[in-house]
Amino acid sequence: MDHVSTAPPPASASKPPVAFLKGHGTENDFVIIPDPGNELELSAPAVARLCDRRAGIGGDGVLHVVRSAAHPEARAMADRAEWFMDYRNADGSIAEMCGNGVRVFARYLQSAGHAEAGEFPVATRGGVKTVHIAKSGPGGEAGDITVHMGRAVLPAESVTVTVDGRVWPARNVSMGNPHAVAFVDDLRHAGDLFTEPAYTPAGAYPDGVNIEFVADRGERHVAMRVHERGSGETRSCGTGACAVAVAAARRDGVDPSVTGLPVTYTVDLPGGRLLITERPDGEIEMTGPAVIVAEGRIAPSLLVHSDTTTG
Repeated sequence: MDHVSTAPPPASASKPPVAFLKGHGTENDFVIIPDPGNELELSAPAVARLCDRRAGIGGDGVLHVVRSAAHPEARAMADRAEWFMDYRNADGSIAEMCGNGVRVFARYLQSAGHAEAGEFPVATRGGVKTVHIAKSGPGGEAGDITVHMGRAVLPAESVTVTVDGRVWPARNVSMGNPHAVAFVDDLRHAGDLFTEPAYTPAGAYPDGVNIEFVADRGERHVAMRVHERGSGETRSCGTGACAVAVAAARRDGVDPSVTGLPVTYTVDLPGGRLLITERPDGEIEMTGPAVIVAEGRIAPSLLVHSDTTTG
């Protein structure tokens, strides 16, 4: 007689697939998970599996789309922004802010009918950010998205960054998340950026840091590579581009709060180009593309909370 198992099915077997989309901003790519009521519990291992480029969907991070009123970290912002960007790095860790992610988040809201071209707010752990979606071009191409990124903070503490025995001074810049900006003669000197470059003092960034390496390309025009904490080298980093533009302006002796004039830097990244403008009031605006490239459903097994896999 055959043995019939009475064990309950795996928890994932009773759960329906979860909808997702995939998008990118200057090739900084994200798994987008709409969850207006904040009903999904996204564990760090589950996020890491989703972002795995071989065994998962693949991405530099996850954009968890939640109504602000439904998320405990965003309820205080619900009267100012309907939607909250619950952002996770590729390793599952939580981040305060992601500039490219905000643009892709806004594009999703537009594509889902939750927002239209024009200006609207988005809640993030770095505060409420105002985004502006330009109208579509004459050929129907999606308009660029501008994000009001807030003001940069430049802590006075000096930092140095080291790669393969080369040492550079780095400008300490906060865009709601921490950055160390180093100016180099050749971007190849940054190494492979798979692992976080060494920096001193070791206690300067207790929660980790995004490290940018920057080379000049022309007047108010720079190129950069970045190691993003929790993700490694990425094709683009929006907050990093903002930090780089501010650091470059100060290096060049330009401060809009003193001159009374805005300053714009073109920042080239491996995945594309961003325009960063710092206004006299300190507000920083980032403009660039955002694209939704696919949608589908996630197998429930990817979202289980265990960090173990079976062969």
